Amino acid sequence: MRFDSYGGVDVLEVRDVPRPVPGAGEVLVEVRAAGINPSEAVLRAGVLADQFPTTFPSGQGSDLAGVVAELGSEVGGFAVGDEVIGFSMRRSSHAEYVTVPAGQLTAKPFEVSWEVAGSLFVAGATAYAAVRAVHLIPGDTVAIAGAAGGVGSIAVQLARRAGATVLGIAGPSNDAWLADHGVVPVNYGDDLPARLRAAAPSGHIDALLDFFGGGYVAMAVEDLGVPRDRVDTITDFAAVARFGVQSAGGADAATAAVVAELADLVARGELEVPIAGVFALDDVRDAYRELELRHTRGKLVLRP
Repeated sequence: MRFDSYGGVDVLEVRDVPRPVPGAGEVLVEVRAAGINPSEAVLRAGVLADQFPTTFPSGQGSDLAGVVAELGSEVGGFAVGDEVIGFSMRRSSHAEYVTVPAGQLTAKPFEVSWEVAGSLFVAGATAYAAVRAVHLIPGDTVAIAGAAGGVGSIAVQLARRAGATVLGIAGPSNDAWLADHGVVPVNYGDDLPARLRAAAPSGHIDALLDFFGGGYVAMAVEDLGVPRDRVDTITDFAAVARFGVQSAGGADAATAAVVAELADLVARGELEVPIAGVFALDDVRDAYRELELRHTRGKLVLRP
């Protein structure tokens, strides 16, 4: 997948390119699945061009799972034919083949599907870092905005594992899924602060995770009185500057060890990664059109 300029989904093109050759310390992976993420759409649109400039023609994608096709020199611990989960930091995983440093890969458990494995890194690492940042303990009540999205659907489960009561802010179509995962659904809309307090066992909110933006940080600090060091947002950077809240995200947990830990939870049936849709690589534009509606439950994934 390549694009030559910033823009909407129409700039995305699937092209034939030479098969990559792994260098020293690298592994060539034949990609079986690669997740897509809102951050990629933001980068492609050029919204963050000052902070994260793009060199054209650009590839796209971080999440990946596949089969080891070739080893570069100085690589140990992997063999051709191994099934792996990992990530690229080069915007390159939306492809049939990708080279990545061996340290960014871990073994794929047999019990984890390709679709889940290929969409685990960005959402999983982001959820992991955000939950860790607000230091949840048993008895806490945490509100999570965007609770049924790609990141939120993982974060609510990790927060429950930490022993917290989880209030999941989402639309009513997600109520049943959230309840099935031990989360108290609270629909967004009017009088949300009062409804969150009413849903909290103690009547107050100890922490808030914002995976959606649009004023949830201000609500947490100004209306709910959540301590600023227990608010984390991955999207509202203006609120980070204004209120001094946390902004821990995927970069703070971007390790193969975290991916392995999450994959092990999935393999043991202790973490579900909902798959909202599967698209062929050739249909990458359609995949991003659906993603940018911001109403999917869980992850969208490409299958090259």
